[in-house]
Amino acid sequence: MKTFINLLKREFKLFWGNDVLKMLFFGAPLLYGILIGYVYSKGKVTDLPIIVVDEDQSSMSAKAIEMMQDNEILSISALQFDTQKLDRLMIEKDAACVVLIPKGFEKDVLTKQYPEITTIVNTSNVLTANYASGALQVVLETLKVGTQIETLRKQGTPENLIMSQYEPFKTTFIKKNNRSTNYMYFLWPGVLATVLQQVLLLGLALSFASEFENGTFINLVKQTKNTFSLIAVKIIPYLIMSFAVWLMYWAFTWWFNIPFYNNLGALTLIAGVFILAVCFIGILISILIPNQLKATEILMVVATPSFMISGFTWPLSQMPEWIQIIASGIPLTHFLPAFRILIIENGTVDLTYPYIINMLIIALVCGTLSFIALKWKTRRILKSQTIELNEPTKK
Repeated sequence: MKTFINLLKREFKLFWGNDVLKMLFFGAPLLYGILIGYVYSKGKVTDLPIIVVDEDQSSMSAKAIEMMQDNEILSISALQFDTQKLDRLMIEKDAACVVLIPKGFEKDVLTKQYPEITTIVNTSNVLTANYASGALQVVLETLKVGTQIETLRKQGTPENLIMSQYEPFKTTFIKKNNRSTNYMYFLWPGVLATVLQQVLLLGLALSFASEFENGTFINLVKQTKNTFSLIAVKIIPYLIMSFAVWLMYWAFTWWFNIPFYNNLGALTLIAGVFILAVCFIGILISILIPNQLKATEILMVVATPSFMISGFTWPLSQMPEWIQIIASGIPLTHFLPAFRILIIENGTVDLTYPYIINMLIIALVCGTLSFIALKWKTRRILKSQTIELNEPTKK
């Protein structure tokens, strides 16, 4: 028993003697607890962007628009009076729904022609689609009841008969993009992209860190002192292997009968930019943290919550500003909206330009910092080697 207790004491000493392990064991739960708490602190989404097409431009349609704007869940991001370029506008505004109020709506209600308000629900994000469509149902049903009562009163209908009379207009909800509201179709791509980012970061965390730790970096430098070449030989194998993973993912779409067919060429190029940005982040950490274990631990802490704060499921606009700033520095945050636009929403490539530019900025910044850091370390190691070679001569 005494031996067992001594072994326990030894284990505790080993734990408390490892600063990185202490930081991860207690710091990670603390960090993720705070992060998740702030991400979902609102508990519900508000101010979801919707588009209203008011072809009637009447006092009744204006009342409907006012009621939508007053709903805390909804925010009218665009109001127009025709359906031109509606598909593009829906992607640009990241609209959860589009409400179509037809021409002659007020007139048809007053003459009992039973007009129809159509709502197009963007189900590329199941969560926001459910929130927005639910809020619109409440708004339109309230409008329907109010309109019914007001119209019948104007016609002199007795109060006891008002509620038993006709419905003034009908409402239709049409699902767009993910029409079957397939949760796998919505979630699966985001999870796979997250996995790809994770394995790239973990793999590249070892690229230079292992060389520094094992003392083999000098052998690498003796073969080429060109900093660009040193970085390229570490990144290119991962670019090639990532393309193989990309083909594997594409094969999965056939295996699981997921209809990801459109814009695959453009998406592959964007995925290349995404992979490049992730590679430079991994390379930078590997250069700055010349210890394999510490480098992988740091990147695990960075990469693990990336899907959660990317805005792919829970809207980024609902998160605190400081989390949005952190998310903007993660390539996944910019790749997933581009994926959604091209594959799920079948949008055009130019709509993804802002996300491509953001990933290029991340790649450029991390690549430049990697170059500077590696150049400095190379000179430092070469200088130390020169000193060591000259010391015997001086003696």
